[in-house]
Amino acid sequence: MKMSPFASSGALTVVAASRLFALLAIGAPSLWLQDEETLWALLALAVLWIYQTVTVTRRDLELTLSAPVEAVAVGVICALGMQDSPAILAALVVPPLYATAAEGLRPMVRSVAFQLVTVVSIGLMWRQDKLTEQQGLSIFSWSMVGVGLSLVASVTFNSDRPVRDPLTPYRDAQHLIKQLIELSGDLSSGLDVSAIGGEMLAVAGDLLPTRAMALYVPRGDALAPVASSTDLDQADADACEKLATDAWARGEPVSAGQGFAFAAGDAAIVAGLRPGRDAVRGGDPPFEELKAALATSAVKFDTALLFSHFRDVATADERQRLAREMHDGVAQDIASLGYLVDALAARPANEQQEKQFAMLRDRVTKVVAEVRRSVMNLRTSIGENESLGAAISAVARHLSEASGIPIRVRLDEQPTRLRPEVEAELFRIAQEALNNAVKHARATAIDVRCQVYAPDARITIADDGVGLQGGRADSHGLKIMRERAKLIGAQLTVRDNASRGLTVSVVLRAPGGPTQGPDRTLMKETR
Repeated sequence: MKMSPFASSGALTVVAASRLFALLAIGAPSLWLQDEETLWALLALAVLWIYQTVTVTRRDLELTLSAPVEAVAVGVICALGMQDSPAILAALVVPPLYATAAEGLRPMVRSVAFQLVTVVSIGLMWRQDKLTEQQGLSIFSWSMVGVGLSLVASVTFNSDRPVRDPLTPYRDAQHLIKQLIELSGDLSSGLDVSAIGGEMLAVAGDLLPTRAMALYVPRGDALAPVASSTDLDQADADACEKLATDAWARGEPVSAGQGFAFAAGDAAIVAGLRPGRDAVRGGDPPFEELKAALATSAVKFDTALLFSHFRDVATADERQRLAREMHDGVAQDIASLGYLVDALAARPANEQQEKQFAMLRDRVTKVVAEVRRSVMNLRTSIGENESLGAAISAVARHLSEASGIPIRVRLDEQPTRLRPEVEAELFRIAQEALNNAVKHARATAIDVRCQVYAPDARITIADDGVGLQGGRADSHGLKIMRERAKLIGAQLTVRDNASRGLTVSVVLRAPGGPTQGPDRTLMKETR
């Protein structure tokens, strides 16, 4: 039985005490009078209630009998024992109290009904005659005493119910994050997913010669590449991905010709191609030996993935919260100021004041547009069914509509996705670069190129504006972009164009890949 939140430790203590007092109240006279028949019924009650009390302390086992089941069991014992000792009927007080503590008042009424039906029906069948007036009165009286005590106790149980503090999750998070910070000094390899993935491939390559090898992690219904041992050509990349998908779907290692794939840890799939035809005659790779060699790195890798997921979830939630507060608070307040300016500008005192009101209204309009753009930036993220290029295109479209600056986006993407945390950082870098070009570059055109050949990627944002200017004291955009690139192991380049304007380029490549990243013909173009 799964206990409801109503069953606090205080309520269950009251129930345990009521069971003990019931046993004492019934047992003391029976022991004094040496009533053997009553003692057997008393023993059955003791076994039942001891079992209930012990199992309720181990809620994870879910072995405790439900309130209606206990009521039926007590009813059976009372029906069989009341002929020799009516005192046993005092046990009818306990099941209603337990039902109230464990599940509430409505289940209590159901338990009382079950209990009455059981004790009366079993009593009639056992005696094969009608119940005596005294027995009927005792059954009713003790049951009503249980109902009355349950109604009184429900007030205590309600007040004992813990009040949920909205700050509790944050305090728990503080405690866990402090523990993580304390433990971070012992993490020899850090929590970089790509670096640990490359380490795993290096270990596997030492045990099994390969000409190509890649590491994948599940993402939804597909696999996303994390690292590769060499620069894979398209045919090898497709072959490794197919092998990894087969091993993931089957839940067991796969060996086919020169190719192989197996799971390393809870979230990593290693796939590779052995060199030469001798690999076919050499039999299956030593999967158990490979798994044993990768066990240590696999634990590090799984930990790094969990940390990345936690960071992404926490960041996304905070961005959504800030967006809501800005939209419902700051944006509305500034818009209200605009309406007030319009009202004052309708009756200016003189021509100079009319010009000042017009200038003020123009500035309020620009501030509102900036706040709305910030809200859009905060709320925009990469959806589960949206590619990185599509997300960048959406931002470019919104910025172009708001600013009037034409922004051309050219996409060259393969279906295979990058890891979520990598896509998120690349997206924010591109978003910041676009915002800077729109706000500060005084550009008349912006060109965006997005190439994604997982696990490699290249994004370039070029404008025809004024070029790289001296940094403002309150500007941290470039620093943040560099920090984001460093988090995912990408290289960020910011340079002036030969003619005019600025180019921001971020290049991501897998360990062992080419230094220039993807550089293939661009296939798709959007505006």
